[in-house]
Amino acid sequence: MLRTTRILLTAVLAMSTVLPALSEAQSDGSASRGAVFVMTNTADRNEIVAYKRTADGSLQEGLSFPTGGRGSGGVTDPLGSQGSLTLSQDHSLLFAVNAGSGDISVFQVHGAALSLLNKVACGGSEPVAVAQYGSLVYVVNAGGASSVVGFYLDKSGKLKPIPDSIAYLSSGNSGAASVSFSPDGQFLLVTEKLTNNIDAFHVQIDGTLAPIVVNPSAGPGAFAVRFAPNGAALVAETGPAGGHNASAISSYALLANGTVSPISTSVPTLAAATCWHVVTPNGSFVYTSNAGSSTISGFAISAAGALTPLVGTVVGTNPTGSTNLDIAISSDGEFLYTLDSGTGSIGIFGINQDGSLTNLGDAGGLSAAAGFNGIAAF
Repeated sequence: MLRTTRILLTAVLAMSTVLPALSEAQSDGSASRGAVFVMTNTADRNEIVAYKRTADGSLQEGLSFPTGGRGSGGVTDPLGSQGSLTLSQDHSLLFAVNAGSGDISVFQVHGAALSLLNKVACGGSEPVAVAQYGSLVYVVNAGGASSVVGFYLDKSGKLKPIPDSIAYLSSGNSGAASVSFSPDGQFLLVTEKLTNNIDAFHVQIDGTLAPIVVNPSAGPGAFAVRFAPNGAALVAETGPAGGHNASAISSYALLANGTVSPISTSVPTLAAATCWHVVTPNGSFVYTSNAGSSTISGFAISAAGALTPLVGTVVGTNPTGSTNLDIAISSDGEFLYTLDSGTGSIGIFGINQDGSLTNLGDAGGLSAAAGFNGIAAF
């Protein structure tokens, strides 16, 4: 069974409104086509770079918005995570981690513009990813003791720490890389790169977490976890050390006791350095970003959570040396975007009905190999 039993908290959280009214991101007709955001992660002044998305999927660069915190700096994928920049479920808020200063910034979304609402300490060290469900927000901290910490999100977009919500991962040097709520809000999953584990925490009625359930990954190199709408947990795998184009993706059923049961195990992406992935809004397809090959692989998702490679498996190709990191899909499911660290650009692809991709070029404006991390789109 892919879905776990709902409890009262789930209903309350699902019905809660992040803001009393939808932000200008949805009410402004000129912005209704969407936007794409990327994070600079610079060590002295972390910023979000915003792009307006047009009807044909192309991007128009807009302004940069300071997070009020500091990133980690670095060159290529310094955070080693997915989810460092995350939109709320209704796209009205944008959450950004500041790994250098150890805090989380919350922006209200006004189309392709942002206003900073709140900044709060992460409750640990080196936050690398954040997830939101209803009025709950959890951040995963990769530094120090490796932990997840919870916050209540009020109707004004402010975060308030949840007492006694800190939960530790399997070890202090686990290589925490991603955090995701299950679609029903009952569980929080975290991936550990260095231990190759998938951690599961049951979300309790007060927003705190039950004791950790540690699940070994079915394949080597577990990096990031994302859920399909049907409840299947999808995990991108970089593959065994030294393997040639040996990356893969697996799917799991999340059981009521917090264990994960493999459905499709290590389905090859036919590419290298598969670390990030994204699911279409309708749950039909999942795409992986393969940094070592500058490619994108695609898979169909069955109702039972099984993965079937699309024709050719590799369905999109960026220019050589793009080193495409994180990946995002527009909320209408029509366009896919990759954060191309090597070239300082954003790859743009149209998503066809059969899951194939059409390369639509790219958008520039970023610095190559400058430590950018995180991409979000609506």
